[in-house]
Amino acid sequence: MSDSTATAPGSSAPRREIIAWAFYDFANSGYTTVVLTTIYSAYFVGVVAAGMEDRNPGTATLLWTLAIGLSNLLVLVSAPIIGAISDVRASKKRFLLLSSMLCITATALLAGVEPGQVVPALVLLCCSAVAFALGENLIAAFLPEIARSDQMGRISGYGWGLGYFGGLLTLACCLGYIHYSETRDLGPDHYVPVCLLLTAVIFAVACTQTFIWLRERALPRSLPTGQGYISAGLGQVLDTLRHTSHLPDLFRFLLCMVLFQAGVSTVVVLAAIYAQEVMHFNSRQLIVLIMLVNLTAALGAFAFGFAQDRFGSIPSLAGALSVWILAIAIALQASTDADVWIAGNLIGLAMGATQAGARGLVGRLTPPARNGEIFGLWGLANRAAAILGPISYGIINRVGGGDHQLSLISTLTFFVLGLALLLTVNERRGRRDALRYRQPGAG
Repeated sequence: MSDSTATAPGSSAPRREIIAWAFYDFANSGYTTVVLTTIYSAYFVGVVAAGMEDRNPGTATLLWTLAIGLSNLLVLVSAPIIGAISDVRASKKRFLLLSSMLCITATALLAGVEPGQVVPALVLLCCSAVAFALGENLIAAFLPEIARSDQMGRISGYGWGLGYFGGLLTLACCLGYIHYSETRDLGPDHYVPVCLLLTAVIFAVACTQTFIWLRERALPRSLPTGQGYISAGLGQVLDTLRHTSHLPDLFRFLLCMVLFQAGVSTVVVLAAIYAQEVMHFNSRQLIVLIMLVNLTAALGAFAFGFAQDRFGSIPSLAGALSVWILAIAIALQASTDADVWIAGNLIGLAMGATQAGARGLVGRLTPPARNGEIFGLWGLANRAAAILGPISYGIINRVGGGDHQLSLISTLTFFVLGLALLLTVNERRGRRDALRYRQPGAG
């Protein structure tokens, strides 16, 4: 079989192509901020499923987390297979286009769901979330092809940082329209659908240059006799899992990611609900808060990318997780708006650092010929985390009769456990093992 990358190990892609790659993060971040984090999550609990919430406190939050969990379960099952098939067929870019189109379309259709239509809302939410997550995996799989090993942290940071500015742009457009609507006494059932349409349009326009300029460097491989793409893809994934002893630090870090990303995922999909239900923030306050968090997250992603390349991934990630722990502790005892703003800024800095750092470290620990497959497993770890964290929060919230502060304790626990496991990962040894994995007889 041919090596899957055409870029020489000591070179990186042209600047224009790197920018086009990073712009996909800019494009899809509006979906995260508007649908999963800020506007639609709070709208679903407070408007779409308000009747259920009034009858049984905690039910709407539980339904939201279950839908997120189901979406991530579907991605968990499909992502490694799609990643492996994209390696065999050299078709990451094609799969990325299809997933982007599905996410954009489902987001636009979500705008047509009216208050009380819980089932259509959950179905479209699942479709958009699955497509979004698959797109994240596929764009990440290009990273080892366009960046040298010593640049991966920096370039990953560019992507995440630019992504947060994309989220800021989308939120700013939404905030402007919300202000316009409120001056005319129009409520959330009017302006939230328009915000969803704005999100879909910005995603579609901003990702265009990614598909124009980003090259597919992977080379197609020959299929074993008698095998189809799915069986070959599954076989490749199973082969990698059977050889975890050759890549112990990669797989230990993926397990570490499941833990701390469970905390990150919980904050992403429940932060607005927490601020609305516990601190009684309104729509404007929520948007301004998340805009500020996006700004600090962009700074964190850019700064961490350089820190990761200079000081190493493990010490830098450990510092970021420590900031997460401090931020969640502040949020737990928050009694004033000022406490929320302080916690939010710390969360922003930590979020940008951990997301950029995790992707960069996985790139460093990945055998070059297995980019699509390993980043499929990276996506699997993220999706497992996105099931574990939010559903834990939702179940605790439902059992506790809507007690969000009790639920947040589980989020804090995930960060503490993730930090403990991170300290057992050896980055230098993991990079050496990844390079040896390419050689004949290594796997």
